[in-house]
Order: sequence, then C-alpha cells, then structure tokens
Amino acid sequence: MSNRRNFLQQAGIAAAAAILSPSVLSSAMAAEKLPSHKVGIQLYTLREQLLKDVKGTISKVAKIGYDQVETFYGYPGPNAAPGFWGLDAKAFKSLLTANHLSSPSGHYNANSYFIEGGNDETIKQYIEVAATVGQKYFVIPSIPHDPAKASTSDYFKEIAAKFNHAAGLCKNHGLKLGYHNHNFEFTDLGNGVTPFDILLKETDPSMVSFELDLFWAVNAGVNPLEMFKLHPGRFKMWHVKDMDKADKKVFTEVGTGSIDFKSIFKQAKLSGMEYLFVEQDVIKIDPYQSITKSINYIKKDLLS
Repeated sequence: MSNRRNFLQQAGIAAAAAILSPSVLSSAMAAEKLPSHKVGIQLYTLREQLLKDVKGTISKVAKIGYDQVETFYGYPGPNAAPGFWGLDAKAFKSLLTANHLSSPSGHYNANSYFIEGGNDETIKQYIEVAATVGQKYFVIPSIPHDPAKASTSDYFKEIAAKFNHAAGLCKNHGLKLGYHNHNFEFTDLGNGVTPFDILLKETDPSMVSFELDLFWAVNAGVNPLEMFKLHPGRFKMWHVKDMDKADKKVFTEVGTGSIDFKSIFKQAKLSGMEYLFVEQDVIKIDPYQSITKSINYIKKDLLS
C-alpha cells in the first residue's frame, strides 16, 4: 500500500439511499453469477509498460480480451510524459476507440484539493479531462494520510464534505464521484467506528459511490459480503486482485490466491457493482501473462 500511496502523494501531475432493508434487498437481488459482463483493467498494473509504449500496451490489453480500462493520470518521475503517457485526452480516447476499448472510470490525483487552503481549480481541470475521455466516474484514488489528523472522526467528516462538493462539480459534466480505498480506512477510530463508516454515512449516495478494492478490504479483515448487506448499492466499482495464500501482503493473479471471489461475485448485484477492474500492484511473472491468467479466471469461473 505504501508504494501506491507514495505514488499518489508524490505525483506532481501537470498543470437513493436504500429504502428496503438489507435483508429484503438481499432476497430480491438473486445471488447468482453475473450474466456476460465487461472486464476492465486498472492501468496502474501496466504502468512501466505504458511509460515505454502506450500504443503497444493498449493494443495488447485489447487483444488479451479486456473490454475497458481504468486510467491513472500520467506517471511520476523526472522523465514522465504529461497527460496519458504523452497523449492528451482526445488522442487517448481515439487510441482506445481504435482498439475497441472504453474507459468508464479514471483515477485522478486530487491531493491539492484536499490539503488545507486547497481550491477547486486543479480538480475542475481533471474533471474536464475525464469527461473528454468519456468516463462516467471520477475516482479519488486516495486522500492525504496525515497520521495526526487521520486518527479523528472530524477529519474524515471534513473529507466527506469535500467529496460531496467535488461530486457537485462532477455532476456539472455528467460524471459521478467515486472513492477507492486502501486498508487504513478500516482502522477503528473508537467505539467501533472506522473512517470508511464515516465516509459512507456522510456522503450523498446519489452522487458519491465507492470503488471497493477487494484486496485491501480483505487485507484489513473486512468481509465484503457484510459490507454489501449493510450498504447495498454503494459499491459501483470493484478492484479485483488476489492475495497470496501464505502472505497477505503479497499480490497474486486472480484465482490463485486466498480471496473467495466466487462468494463475492454472487453478491455483485447487491453491492451495486457496474464495473470491475483487474489490478495487481506488483507482478512477479511476465505482466501480460499475469493479466491473461486473471481475466481467464474471471471469465471462466466467475462470470457466466
């Protein structure tokens, strides 16, 4: 998690609340395999390949069988190419279209918006970029994690208020806001209340959704099925990545680890899931073999 959060913190990028009870919803939404469903990939998985050859990488992703991609904006480092690996939003969208891909969601570094004294200007620019690419969800991939502030409920209430405000900005461009978790959001702040509880409670369900990273939820000891029952419909996107059977800090290809995806996928409708993205933060084999193993398992064993 630290590597990814450091990436987000350091990246200097250019520039109906449910009426039915969970038990009723659970029975109404049949626990069954999803019908044919598009499978996406979070491009952070192929960050090194994209930096070297964005066009070739996108082409390979399509040929392997992915239908959609989720972006992370640019890449950090002194030699980083601006925009989407050297392409502006229109050019990147054209590249996706040429490869019969779409991008329903994107991650954008919004740290400048959350820090004290931050303003809307950068996030407004990124929202325009997301709209140009044709994305439906503008996802906050992480929030500034100041240990001194992040131990209080008030801090996360402030963050939730900023989510609601940003969601209003997104709405102006036909987008919705999403938030992607790591594992610190499930830390007990006292009386059994976690930051994630606060973010769910204090945000507007009609405009703010959550992208549940299944790895980090399970890593934190949280049962996704219980989350779906308590907050039906709030998890519009999933990050699907597996956890090594011997070491819960290690990422592995979907279907080769310890996470019970079959049970989780059976409750996809209850969760509200619209989009799923394969992601693997660290890969130990050939990256394209890795993402092929993951999508093959998802299509064969999890989707009908």
